[in-house]
Amino acid sequence: MKLHRLVASVTLTLAAVAPLCAANWPNWRGPNGDGTAPAARNLPVMWSATENVKWKVALPAWSGSSPAVWGDRVFLNTPSKEDAAAVAPPPPPAPGKKARPRPAGAPGPGGQELLLICLDRATGKELWRRQYDRGNDFKMKHNMSSPSPVTDGQHVWVVSGNAQVACYDFAGNQKWTFDIQKNFGKMGIQFGYGSSPLLVDGKLVFQMLQGLYTDDPCYLFALDGTTGKLLWKVERPTDAEHESPDSYSTPTLLVHEGKKQFVVGGADYVTGHDLATGRELWRGGGLNPERSKNFRVIASPLVKDGMIFAPTRVKPFIAFRAGGAGDITTSHRAWMWTERGSPDVPTPVSDGELLYMADDRGSITCVKAKTGERVYGPEATGLGTVSASPILADGKIYITAESGETAVVQAGPAYKLLAKNSLDGSYTLCTPAVADREIFIRTATHLYCVTNR
Repeated sequence: MKLHRLVASVTLTLAAVAPLCAANWPNWRGPNGDGTAPAARNLPVMWSATENVKWKVALPAWSGSSPAVWGDRVFLNTPSKEDAAAVAPPPPPAPGKKARPRPAGAPGPGGQELLLICLDRATGKELWRRQYDRGNDFKMKHNMSSPSPVTDGQHVWVVSGNAQVACYDFAGNQKWTFDIQKNFGKMGIQFGYGSSPLLVDGKLVFQMLQGLYTDDPCYLFALDGTTGKLLWKVERPTDAEHESPDSYSTPTLLVHEGKKQFVVGGADYVTGHDLATGRELWRGGGLNPERSKNFRVIASPLVKDGMIFAPTRVKPFIAFRAGGAGDITTSHRAWMWTERGSPDVPTPVSDGELLYMADDRGSITCVKAKTGERVYGPEATGLGTVSASPILADGKIYITAESGETAVVQAGPAYKLLAKNSLDGSYTLCTPAVADREIFIRTATHLYCVTNR
C-alpha cells in the first residue's frame, strides 16, 4: 500500500514538473537558442502599460540583457542605479556625425556596480541581488551589462561587458568567478563584450572574436559549469582586418545526425566546432565579400532543421546546409540574400519551413528557409529602430522596437499585422523572453510580465 502511494506521489510530482520545465526560457533566445518557444500557449496579442500586465517592477537601470526564466525565478543582468549627479556629459560626436541621444529615463550608463538580480516570477518581487563586477560605461548604444544570464535550474551564470564571469546557485550563493581578461589577456573588441554564454551538457562555451584594439588572435574556450575550471581554449583563425574580426554574436548549438556541435559567427566566417575540444570541424566563408575593414557582426547564427543561417553586417545573408566538413563555402551553401530586408542587429527566427528576418528599421521579410525564395516583404510594421531579435511563439512573431513598442505579426506565408502594443516608451534593446503563457519585456525602466488576464 505504501509503495502504491509512493508511486502515485512520484507520478503526480513528475506530471507537475514536466510542463513547468517545458515552459522555461533558460538563456538568450529561449530553450532551443533559436528564438522559438515550443511550449507557449495562449499568448497575448494586445497589451498596454495597464492592460494584460500581470505585474511590472522598476529596475535599477537600463540594459540590453534579456531575462532568463526557470520555474518560479526570473534572472536579470543589470547595472546598479546611477548617481545622476556623477554622470559625465556625453562626448561630442565625431566630425560630420550626429550626437546619439541617451536612453529615456537614464542620463548615463547606469551605476558602476554590475548586478545579477533574482525575481519571483509570480509577483515580480525581488528575492536577491548580487554584485558580480564593477565598471560601467556607454559603448555606442549599450552598456556593460548586455550579455544575458543562462541557467540550468540549479545554477545561474552571468558575464559582464568587462568579460567577468560569475556563477550562483538559486539561493544567491556565489560558487565561482572567472576573469577572462586576467586569464587570457586584454580583449580588443571596440564596444565591450556582448556575447552570451552557450550552456551545453554542463559546460559553458564562450567566444572572443576581436581585432580592432588588439593583435592577439580570436579564440574560443569552455568552462566547467559547476567548478569554473577551464576545459579547453582554441584559436579561431581569421584573415579579417581592423574592426571586421569583432563579433558581438552568441554561439549556438547544432545537432546533426545525433552529434552535437556549436556554431560561431563573425570575423568574416561562420564555423562549426567540436564540443569536447573546440576543434574546428567546418568553415563557411563569403560573409564579407568586399573585404571591408569595418564588417563587425552583431546578429547571431541561427540553426534550424538542418540549416545554418549566417547574418552579417546586413548583406549578404547566407544559408548553409549542415553536414559539411572543412571548407563548406561552396559545397554547402544553400542560398544567399543580397536584397533589402536582411538584418544588422536582430537575429532572425524560423519554424524550419519559413525564415523571418526583422531588419533594423522595423520591417519584416519572409523567405523559404531551404531555398531563400521570397514569400513576402519587406513589409513595414510601423515600428522605429529595432535592436531586439524577433520571437516566434504560439503562431505569432513578436518584434520589439527601441521605443518599447511591440509589433505582433501572424506567422505564416501571408503578412498580417495583428497588433502594435506600447508600454512606457523608454529605450528598449532587449529581446523578450517567453515562458508558458507569459511574455517578459524589459524596457529601460521596468520589467513587465504580460499575459492574457
